[in-house]
Amino acid sequence: MNPGDVNLQQLLEQAQLMQQQLATAQQELTEAQVEGTAGGGLVVATVNGSGELLELKISPKAVDAGDPQDTADTIADLVLAAVRDAVRAAADLQQEKLGPLAQGLGGGGFQLPGL
Repeated sequence: MNPGDVNLQQLLEQAQLMQQQLATAQQELTEAQVEGTAGGGLVVATVNGSGELLELKISPKAVDAGDPQDTADTIADLVLAAVRDAVRAAADLQQEKLGPLAQGLGGGGFQLPGL
């Protein structure tokens, strides 16, 4: 075997291992839950690691019965901020779980075809 030859069996085993690791990481992301908050905790959004909104909690303290329009506008702003915060946390979790796997695909001087 020449030094430049690729051991296809070894390459296949590495690809299968990476596929298993990717599937495990994706499952962990689906099961993980992260929160985002706004207004000092008046609104809490919970998303899974894939960024899917699972739950939204709005504290009764966010409601001002004396000014329903202002309350509605404020709550809308707080919901947006909380969801954005949660999605940002999910993106960080994705990077943590999937980043090392993505580096393994192209790192080390070898690139799998089509990736």
